[in-house]
Amino acid sequence: MAGTIDTASSQPADYEAPMTNIQIFEPGLCCGTGICGVDVDQQLVDVSADIDWATSAGGSVSRFNLAQEPLAFAENETVRTFLHTVGQEGLPVTMVDGATVLTGRYPSRPELAKWAGLGAPAVEDRPSLLSPDTAGESTASDAGCCGGASGSCC
Repeated sequence: MAGTIDTASSQPADYEAPMTNIQIFEPGLCCGTGICGVDVDQQLVDVSADIDWATSAGGSVSRFNLAQEPLAFAENETVRTFLHTVGQEGLPVTMVDGATVLTGRYPSRPELAKWAGLGAPAVEDRPSLLSPDTAGESTASDAGCCGGASGSCC
């Protein structure tokens, strides 16, 4: 007998399903994660923690920064067409196995878990840079990871 069959899935017991590939194409950030400088955007902290969680749980998540990896944008016909049609304002773009699943915002941890085929995430344990009373408020310094009065970058 070549191998046992898992009756629940009708696949050989040693069969491994192909891994889902999640790609996030981000606007230009001053560094790979955008978590740099003095004015860090909380959504970048959140998505970085969520991606770390998903990859540590076995998911495959790649992120591409327009400022640092423009070739990834140019080589992906879907993303290239999206940029020509919508512009950078429409970023980030999230793709799962080549299909666009989300535009204009970063995916949540539950979305990453669903797309990667992972179990539901536990209670949110992401770090927060904002105090609870300022979370959700927007200020002029929220322009990006290297914004602020000095305009300096990491």
